[in-house]
Amino acid sequence: MAKPIDFYFDFSSPYGYFATTCIDAIASKYGREVTWRPILLGAVFKVTGGAPGPMVPLRGDYVQRDFVRGSAYYGIPYKTPTVFPVSTQTAARAFYWLNDTDPAAAKKLASALYKAYFVDDINISDPAQTVAVAAKAGHDAAKGEAAIDDPAVKEKLKAATDDAIARKVFGSPFMVVDGEPFWGMDRMDQFEKWLKTGGW
Repeated sequence: MAKPIDFYFDFSSPYGYFATTCIDAIASKYGREVTWRPILLGAVFKVTGGAPGPMVPLRGDYVQRDFVRGSAYYGIPYKTPTVFPVSTQTAARAFYWLNDTDPAAAKKLASALYKAYFVDDINISDPAQTVAVAAKAGHDAAKGEAAIDDPAVKEKLKAATDDAIARKVFGSPFMVVDGEPFWGMDRMDQFEKWLKTGGW
């Protein structure tokens, strides 16, 4: 049985959002499962010296344009949020709250949070907004609110981010297939060919 694909992403990453819409379908074509692992790129940038693309001189204008162009190319709804980028601890903690007991529900919540942020312009850095998205998805609001502040859930997110850094993950989306890393939505074609052929 082939090992699951590790899929790392940050909730403030448009390219991460784009990848969530297709990665499971691509993997399933080749009999593979995907383990979703939201992380905090802010912690990663402290190691790499990087910064969010929109905040980098010269590159910032390009990536803002590329987000819109990419959404049209892939046919994925996208609207630049009023506040961008945002802190993503709250959204990631909500994911890990559900993930241990129901990974499928956690994935659905991740997709709902991405849509809330990049389509409906809801600021998911606000715990109340994240809880509202979770409640709309059918989860208990009070439990969700408590989970966001639960030290055990916080530790799961920290551990996931530390693990990503240890595995040399430096961006979003970032896929690892049997030890082979692929970074970026623009590597999805190579990612799929690797799955299909077993590498080259």
